[in-house]
Amino acid sequence: MAGIPPKPWPTGEAEQVEPLVRRVLAPNPSPYTYTGTQTYVVGQGDGPDCAVIDPGPNESDHIDAIVSAVAGRTISAIMCTHTHRDHSPAAAPLASRTGAPVVGCAPLVLKTDLPRADEAFDTTYAPDRVLEDGEQMRGTGWTLTAVATPGHTSNHLCFALEESGALFTGDHVMGWSTSVVIPPDGDMGDYMASLEKLQARDDSVYHSAHGAAITRPRQLVRGMIGHRRQRENQILRLMGERARPVSDFIPDMYKGLDERLIGAAEMSVTAHLIDLEKRGLAARDGEIWQAN
Repeated sequence: MAGIPPKPWPTGEAEQVEPLVRRVLAPNPSPYTYTGTQTYVVGQGDGPDCAVIDPGPNESDHIDAIVSAVAGRTISAIMCTHTHRDHSPAAAPLASRTGAPVVGCAPLVLKTDLPRADEAFDTTYAPDRVLEDGEQMRGTGWTLTAVATPGHTSNHLCFALEESGALFTGDHVMGWSTSVVIPPDGDMGDYMASLEKLQARDDSVYHSAHGAAITRPRQLVRGMIGHRRQRENQILRLMGERARPVSDFIPDMYKGLDERLIGAAEMSVTAHLIDLEKRGLAARDGEIWQAN
């Protein structure tokens, strides 16, 4: 995990990151969002239309900055990679303001018997159209293809910009940290399969919702897969020493971890344990996990 760079950050500014793409940083920095959520405006600068990817939190200043970056073009689609609260809440007010349709990931429905399971999710998200894997949105000089990448969340999509070879990766692959996989909706087996899916693609650059552009994407994804396998092997080794609750894995696996991130680390370990359980390599007795 990279340290957060010193201020000033380009919050609210429209940065040109490639000919068809401008980036606008939302004012929501945190240990989970880095310097904030990055919204992308895709389309020719002098063209008639564009798409907005991950409109971000419902912050009036950020919505104003998006409208400014659109620069008078028609928004053909407001496209959301997933429905965490730092990604999709601005979709509804931006749609109301501009008349643009909300297109992209499916709304998320979680079991109600899991306390606070939907805390991190945007319950206001109501898409006009849900994109399936391989479906496209087109405009003047731009084509965005949905790439289904469940794991971080069950409804996560990436969007491939066919004209440039860029992939908008949301939170599945980020430019500053590995993605957190939080059960019950997050699924480590799905996450690994989605990483393998991206590894097989030939995208030239990743634009993620947090952090810098990723210019060697396949190398990074290969490293991420190796990192997760290393975590899995650590868990198996620690369970081999003795049965233990999730909290007992953290000191050995995450040296010097920011205390604010302990909960996220425990959820990530839990996701690995559930995946190992599904594969017959781990078992639990109440809160205690052991190797099978």
